[in-house]
Amino acid sequence: MSGRAAAPLPLTDGERETLERLTRSQRVPHQQVLQARVLLLASDGVANIRIAEEVGVRAATVRAWRSRFGEDGLAGLGVIRKGRGRRSSISAETVAEIVRLTTTTTPPGQTHWSCRTMAQRVGVSSSTVQRIWSDLDVKPHRVDTFKVSNDPRFEEKLIDVVGLYLNPPEKAIVLCMDEKSQIQALDRTQASLPMVAGRAGTMTHDYKRNGTTTLFAALDVLTGTVIGQCLSRHRHEEFITFLNTIDRQVPAGLQVHLILDNYATHKHPNVQKWRKRHKRFHFHFTPTSSSWL
Repeated sequence: MSGRAAAPLPLTDGERETLERLTRSQRVPHQQVLQARVLLLASDGVANIRIAEEVGVRAATVRAWRSRFGEDGLAGLGVIRKGRGRRSSISAETVAEIVRLTTTTTPPGQTHWSCRTMAQRVGVSSSTVQRIWSDLDVKPHRVDTFKVSNDPRFEEKLIDVVGLYLNPPEKAIVLCMDEKSQIQALDRTQASLPMVAGRAGTMTHDYKRNGTTTLFAALDVLTGTVIGQCLSRHRHEEFITFLNTIDRQVPAGLQVHLILDNYATHKHPNVQKWRKRHKRFHFHFTPTSSSWL
């Protein structure tokens, strides 16, 4: 029966156009190209055995592909049904061992496992290790850091700082302040040349040091405005100088709420005396080890 010409496989113009495009494609998997050729020949009424001989597959495969097309249409093209296809040659025990070694041990003299060292240890290919790590989202080369605050007033300070951002006081400005110390003031040994047509901008590879500076900055998160000042050192005297700068730049009718970290300079006795003379300034300290707040 399989030697006789079967009834032509009905195809719409759109389906035929898609199948013809697949047979010419060099990007789709080879199996999809074979399926497309089989279905086109079947639509012309060619017998299953003739199709199998011409395409290079078994007659049973031709019948299966015709049947699947009748059920799923073009959507079933290239889909490997459950229980078919290549089965994994890596046992579940091997996968579990790779995960155990990755998460609980390190190779001798190294900080973490690589694909090659793990492959040598377990006896599989490095690509297999990479595939298992990728499937399970295991990344032994990455480390996330954390710091737990031991501040006994952590919750109180958290509510205070976050509350300022979420519900700022009326007729007030909230500034997040920090310092960046030991910034190197560098300059190139010769003047740079600007970019012109046909030539990139230039600068010397070496530089000369002009000492260091400290950047004091206060950010108004609401507007993105920054009050900044560079000072030579990082002491309470420079901090008071920057406070005076803020006092001059913020309009007189506004209260000033400063969010600060727990640097000792911010709590110096002279700073406390300055605050008593400037009643509109209010300091809010982040919890210990929680400057990220």
